[in-house]
Amino acid sequence: MMIATPALAQGGGGKAPKPAAEPLKGVSAADVNSIYPAVVPADPAETWVLDLSTGGRVLIRLRPDAAPKMVERIKTLTRRHFYDGLSFHRVVDDPYYMAQGGDPKGDGTGDSDLPNVPAEFNNLPHTRGTVAAARRGAPDNATPAQKADAENSANSQFYIMMMPKLAFDHDYTVFGRVVGGMEWVDKIQRGEPPANPTRIVHAYIQSDNPPPYSNLPAAAPKALPPGEVKATLPQ
Repeated sequence: MMIATPALAQGGGGKAPKPAAEPLKGVSAADVNSIYPAVVPADPAETWVLDLSTGGRVLIRLRPDAAPKMVERIKTLTRRHFYDGLSFHRVVDDPYYMAQGGDPKGDGTGDSDLPNVPAEFNNLPHTRGTVAAARRGAPDNATPAQKADAENSANSQFYIMMMPKLAFDHDYTVFGRVVGGMEWVDKIQRGEPPANPTRIVHAYIQSDNPPPYSNLPAAAPKALPPGEVKATLPQ
Protein backbone atom coordinates (compact mmCIF):
# COMPACT_ATOMS: atom_id res chain seq x y z
CA MET A 1 0.00 0.00 0.00
CA MET A 2 1.49 3.33 -1.00
CA ILE A 3 2.00 6.02 1.61
CA ALA A 4 0.59 9.38 0.55
CA THR A 5 2.57 12.55 0.85
CA PRO A 6 0.03 15.37 0.53
CA ALA A 7 -2.47 14.40 -2.09
CA LEU A 8 0.28 11.98 -2.84
CA ALA A 9 1.98 14.59 0.34
CA GLN A 10 4.72 17.51 1.30
CA GLY A 11 6.38 21.40 2.97
CA GLY A 12 9.18 24.45 3.75
CA GLY A 13 10.03 27.99 5.47
CA GLY A 14 9.19 31.66 5.58
CA LYS A 15 10.77 34.75 7.08
CA ALA A 16 9.59 36.56 10.18
CA PRO A 17 8.60 40.19 9.65
CA LYS A 18 11.25 42.75 10.56
CA PRO A 19 10.45 45.40 13.14
CA ALA A 20 10.16 48.94 11.88
CA ALA A 21 13.46 50.82 11.78
CA GLU A 22 11.82 53.84 13.47
CA PRO A 23 9.87 53.61 16.75
CA LEU A 24 6.12 53.67 16.11
CA LYS A 25 4.29 56.69 17.50
CA GLY A 26 2.19 55.84 20.49
CA VAL A 27 3.34 52.18 20.58
CA SER A 28 5.20 51.00 23.67
CA ALA A 29 8.24 48.70 23.59
CA ALA A 30 6.10 45.96 25.15
CA ASP A 31 3.57 46.28 22.32
CA VAL A 32 6.33 46.12 19.70
CA ASN A 33 7.74 42.98 21.34
CA SER A 34 4.32 41.33 21.23
CA ILE A 35 4.04 42.08 17.50
CA TYR A 36 7.64 41.07 16.71
CA PRO A 37 8.51 38.43 19.33
CA ALA A 38 12.14 37.53 19.91
CA VAL A 39 13.30 34.24 18.41
CA VAL A 40 12.98 31.48 21.02
CA PRO A 41 16.12 29.31 21.19
CA ALA A 42 15.60 25.70 20.15
CA ASP A 43 15.11 23.18 22.96
CA PRO A 44 17.64 20.31 22.52
CA ALA A 45 15.01 17.90 23.88
CA GLU A 46 12.74 18.91 20.98
CA THR A 47 15.36 18.95 18.22
CA TRP A 48 15.65 16.04 15.79
CA VAL A 49 19.09 15.55 14.23
CA LEU A 50 19.53 13.76 10.89
CA ASP A 51 23.02 12.99 9.53
CA LEU A 52 22.77 12.41 5.78
CA SER A 53 24.94 10.15 3.63
CA THR A 54 25.27 12.83 0.95
CA GLY A 55 26.74 15.30 3.41
CA GLY A 56 25.70 17.43 6.32
CA ARG A 57 23.60 17.46 9.45
CA VAL A 58 19.97 18.59 9.42
CA LEU A 59 18.34 20.04 12.55
CA ILE A 60 14.57 19.85 12.87
CA ARG A 61 12.67 21.68 15.58
CA LEU A 62 9.89 19.37 16.78
CA ARG A 63 6.48 20.76 17.73
CA PRO A 64 4.98 18.72 20.58
CA ASP A 65 2.56 21.59 21.16
CA ALA A 66 1.02 20.94 17.73
CA ALA A 67 1.50 17.17 17.28
CA PRO A 68 2.42 15.53 20.61
CA LYS A 69 1.71 11.93 19.54
CA MET A 70 3.75 12.14 16.33
CA VAL A 71 6.64 13.87 18.09
CA GLU A 72 6.66 11.12 20.71
CA ARG A 73 6.70 8.51 17.94
CA ILE A 74 9.69 10.21 16.26
CA LYS A 75 11.59 10.28 19.56
CA THR A 76 10.80 6.63 20.35
CA LEU A 77 11.88 5.35 16.93
CA THR A 78 14.97 7.57 16.88
CA ARG A 79 16.15 6.23 20.24
CA ARG A 80 15.60 2.70 18.93
CA HIS A 81 17.91 3.60 15.99
CA PHE A 82 15.01 2.75 13.66
CA TYR A 83 15.88 5.53 11.21
CA ASP A 84 19.61 4.75 10.99
CA GLY A 85 20.38 3.57 7.47
CA LEU A 86 16.92 4.24 5.98
CA SER A 87 16.72 5.97 2.61
CA PHE A 88 14.77 8.88 1.17
CA HIS A 89 12.90 6.59 -1.20
CA ARG A 90 10.75 9.21 -2.93
CA VAL A 91 12.12 12.63 -3.77
CA VAL A 92 9.90 14.65 -6.09
CA ASP A 93 10.79 17.89 -7.87
CA ASP A 94 7.49 18.65 -9.56
CA PRO A 95 4.81 19.27 -8.50
CA TYR A 96 5.50 18.52 -4.83
CA TYR A 97 9.15 19.46 -4.19
CA MET A 98 9.51 17.10 -1.26
CA ALA A 99 11.68 14.29 0.13
CA GLN A 100 9.99 11.29 1.77
CA GLY A 101 11.73 8.77 4.03
CA GLY A 102 11.26 6.64 7.13
CA ASP A 103 10.22 3.40 5.40
CA PRO A 104 12.11 0.26 6.50
CA LYS A 105 11.15 -1.43 3.19
CA GLY A 106 12.43 1.49 1.14
CA ASP A 107 9.54 1.45 -1.33
CA GLY A 108 6.80 3.50 0.38
CA THR A 109 4.85 0.53 1.74
CA GLY A 110 6.55 -0.08 5.09
CA ASP A 111 6.03 1.05 8.68
CA SER A 112 7.49 0.43 12.10
CA ASP A 113 6.14 -2.37 14.30
CA LEU A 114 4.28 0.19 16.42
CA PRO A 115 0.58 1.06 16.00
CA ASN A 116 -0.41 3.88 13.65
CA VAL A 117 -0.56 7.41 15.05
CA PRO A 118 -3.94 9.21 15.05
CA ALA A 119 -4.19 12.29 12.87
CA GLU A 120 -3.07 15.54 14.51
CA PHE A 121 -3.93 17.97 11.73
CA ASN A 122 -3.04 21.52 12.79
CA ASN A 123 -2.55 25.07 11.53
CA LEU A 124 1.20 24.83 10.82
CA PRO A 125 1.66 25.65 7.12
CA HIS A 126 3.45 23.63 4.46
CA THR A 127 6.25 26.10 3.77
CA ARG A 128 9.85 25.39 2.80
CA GLY A 129 11.42 23.18 5.50
CA THR A 130 8.15 21.87 6.93
CA VAL A 131 8.36 18.28 8.22
CA ALA A 132 5.17 16.22 8.36
CA ALA A 133 3.92 12.65 8.69
CA ALA A 134 3.23 10.70 5.50
CA ARG A 135 0.11 8.55 5.45
CA ARG A 136 -2.00 6.44 3.12
CA GLY A 137 -4.27 8.17 0.65
CA ALA A 138 -8.01 7.44 0.55
CA PRO A 139 -9.44 6.00 -2.70
CA ASP A 140 -11.59 8.10 -4.99
CA ASN A 141 -15.17 8.29 -3.70
CA ALA A 142 -13.99 7.00 -0.32
CA THR A 143 -16.56 6.30 2.35
CA PRO A 144 -16.24 8.25 5.63
CA ALA A 145 -14.75 5.13 7.24
CA GLN A 146 -12.13 4.76 4.46
CA LYS A 147 -11.24 8.43 4.72
CA ALA A 148 -10.86 8.22 8.50
CA ASP A 149 -8.70 5.10 8.16
CA ALA A 150 -6.37 6.91 5.73
CA GLU A 151 -6.17 10.03 7.89
CA ASN A 152 -5.15 7.95 10.91
CA SER A 153 -2.53 5.83 9.12
CA ALA A 154 0.66 7.82 9.93
CA ASN A 155 3.36 5.64 11.46
CA SER A 156 7.10 6.09 10.79
CA GLN A 157 7.26 7.76 7.38
CA PHE A 158 7.72 11.51 7.02
CA TYR A 159 8.45 14.11 4.38
CA ILE A 160 10.38 17.37 4.21
CA MET A 161 9.11 20.18 2.00
CA MET A 162 11.65 21.86 -0.30
CA MET A 163 9.11 24.40 -1.59
CA PRO A 164 5.80 25.71 -0.20
CA LYS A 165 2.59 23.84 -0.99
CA LEU A 166 -0.17 25.36 1.11
CA ALA A 167 -2.80 23.16 -0.54
CA PHE A 168 -1.53 20.39 1.76
CA ASP A 169 -2.41 22.36 4.91
CA HIS A 170 -4.88 20.75 7.38
CA ASP A 171 -4.72 17.34 5.66
CA TYR A 172 -1.42 16.06 7.10
CA THR A 173 0.19 16.10 10.54
CA VAL A 174 2.92 18.76 10.54
CA PHE A 175 5.25 18.02 13.46
CA GLY A 176 8.38 20.07 12.86
CA ARG A 177 10.46 22.35 10.72
CA VAL A 178 14.06 22.42 9.51
CA VAL A 179 15.99 25.08 11.43
CA GLY A 180 19.50 24.16 10.28
CA GLY A 181 21.04 22.35 7.31
CA MET A 182 18.32 23.02 4.74
CA GLU A 183 21.08 23.22 2.14
CA TRP A 184 21.70 19.50 2.77
CA VAL A 185 18.01 18.70 2.30
CA ASP A 186 18.25 20.40 -1.11
CA LYS A 187 21.05 17.97 -2.05
CA ILE A 188 19.03 14.81 -1.32
CA GLN A 189 19.10 12.61 -4.43
CA ARG A 190 15.99 12.93 -6.60
CA GLY A 191 13.90 10.12 -8.02
CA GLU A 192 10.94 7.79 -7.40
CA PRO A 193 12.98 5.91 -6.31
CA PRO A 194 16.37 7.61 -6.69
CA ALA A 195 19.04 5.53 -8.47
CA ASN A 196 21.45 6.15 -5.59
CA PRO A 197 19.26 7.28 -2.67
CA THR A 198 20.42 9.53 0.13
CA ARG A 199 20.30 7.74 3.47
CA ILE A 200 19.87 8.80 7.07
CA VAL A 201 23.16 7.50 8.42
CA HIS A 202 22.24 8.39 12.01
CA ALA A 203 19.25 10.06 13.65
CA TYR A 204 19.43 11.55 17.14
CA ILE A 205 17.55 13.71 19.61
CA GLN A 206 19.91 16.59 20.31
CA SER A 207 19.57 16.39 24.09
CA ASP A 208 21.05 12.86 23.89
CA ASN A 209 24.41 14.51 23.04
CA PRO A 210 25.07 13.14 19.55
CA PRO A 211 28.68 12.87 18.38
CA PRO A 212 30.00 15.17 15.63
CA TYR A 213 28.55 14.66 12.14
CA SER A 214 29.62 11.54 10.29
CA ASN A 215 28.40 10.18 6.96
CA LEU A 216 29.76 6.71 7.76
CA PRO A 217 27.81 3.93 9.50
CA ALA A 218 28.73 3.25 13.10
CA ALA A 219 31.12 0.38 13.75
CA ALA A 220 29.50 -2.93 14.67
CA PRO A 221 29.31 -3.40 18.45
CA LYS A 222 31.99 -5.62 19.95
CA ALA A 223 30.95 -9.08 21.10
CA LEU A 224 30.37 -9.36 24.83
CA PRO A 225 31.92 -12.09 26.97
CA PRO A 226 29.59 -15.07 27.55
CA GLY A 227 26.95 -14.31 30.17
CA GLU A 228 27.51 -10.53 30.10
CA VAL A 229 24.38 -8.48 29.42
CA LYS A 230 24.66 -5.11 27.73
CA ALA A 231 22.91 -2.27 29.54
CA THR A 232 20.42 -0.25 27.52
CA LEU A 233 19.11 3.25 27.96
CA PRO A 234 15.41 3.68 28.73
CA GLN A 235 13.29 4.50 25.69
